[in-house]
Amino acid sequence: MFALVDGNNFYVSCERVFRPSLQGRPVVVLSNNDGCAIARSNEAKELGVAMGAPWFQIRHLAESDGLVALSANFPLYGDMSDRVMSLAAGLGPQQEIYSIDESFVGLHGVRGDLTERSRRVRDRILQWTGIPCGIGIGTTKTLAKLANHIAKTAERKPTSYPGEMSQICNLSALSAQTLEATLAATDVGEVWGVGRRIGAQLRDAGVQTVWDLARMDPATVRSRWSVVLERTVLELQGVPCIGLDDEPSPKKEIASTRSFGRPITDLAPLIEAVSEFVGRAAEKLRKQSGLASQVLVFAHTSPHRTGPRFNRSITLPLRRPTADTALLAQAALSGVRRIYEPGYQLTKAGVMLLDLLPDHVQQGELNLDQDTGPDRSRLMSALDALNFRYGKGTLHLASTGVPGESRQWGMRQERRTPNYTTNFMEIPVARA
Repeated sequence: MFALVDGNNFYVSCERVFRPSLQGRPVVVLSNNDGCAIARSNEAKELGVAMGAPWFQIRHLAESDGLVALSANFPLYGDMSDRVMSLAAGLGPQQEIYSIDESFVGLHGVRGDLTERSRRVRDRILQWTGIPCGIGIGTTKTLAKLANHIAKTAERKPTSYPGEMSQICNLSALSAQTLEATLAATDVGEVWGVGRRIGAQLRDAGVQTVWDLARMDPATVRSRWSVVLERTVLELQGVPCIGLDDEPSPKKEIASTRSFGRPITDLAPLIEAVSEFVGRAAEKLRKQSGLASQVLVFAHTSPHRTGPRFNRSITLPLRRPTADTALLAQAALSGVRRIYEPGYQLTKAGVMLLDLLPDHVQQGELNLDQDTGPDRSRLMSALDALNFRYGKGTLHLASTGVPGESRQWGMRQERRTPNYTTNFMEIPVARA
């Protein structure tokens, strides 16, 4: 048995915890540089705001329908996610954090009424964090994911599913007749792993609903489509094919990229930006106990702006694999200076760490007389610990500039709310 705990409209819900006046109002959270909608409240969805809708196309709804747009506040969302996930872990003995707002929980061996147990956990999360969640339960991860979709849809569209499925949906507790009716009322495109292209192919083949897909012969699905879709069909039939991933696999490459708040033309701000990107990528690298053998750095102009075009990258091999931020930055900045040319309005840059290795397979130097420099792994550990405790950017390379000062390349976040839970200076103050 599996459960999927999923925060409802998570980014919006995090904002509403500290601004109750947003309850019942249409709200969207915008992407980096306030570009497009990446989270929407139910009220915003009812206005027809699509996921990924550019802000300039929907900003008229602010005046006509009271739409509230907020800049993304990822430190807040990450901290709230940690709180929610720690409470969701009480649902069962195993947990896999699937994304910032989703967590699979293994219920194997858990006794008693799973629906009631889930309801108590959901109430605790809501009371202790203010985040509303939906919980779906099924005998496989695919069924749990589907049950979660039904739980959240039943609240918004009570005519589609029975009211008792709202927020908590336990497919394993349904009678065979009710389960068939529920799956028959759900579009096949809502199945985890069925994308737009496969969904269109299935509909052309007469597979319109989840029930239609669940009744297909797995061998036929494999021969006509793929072994991946065969696995999905087996999961819908109650055969577990996907287990919990307690430890995510190490990434084969790590990237840190960002669009600038405004175009830059000079080398100095480009160096600052790339230095910060290196620091973030190196922190992720050390978190998975890895070493990078190569560094790729790139910069380009916007394809949507008029003017001369610039799009260049360079890959620099390292003399020895490393996770040292300073050494990685040294290579990346060398690449920046080699590809940079004045006269271009650069809108994005980034760093990618390539050819990653586990830190325990590092080879020694062949030239024993050559100075390889001091071992700064303890320094890097201290750097990560301080940045984790006091916030990202507390300690950084000097080449990143001064974070407190206005950065030409920094993101536009004109609508960002305070870091209520991660910055002592931004903690809300109640006045009598």
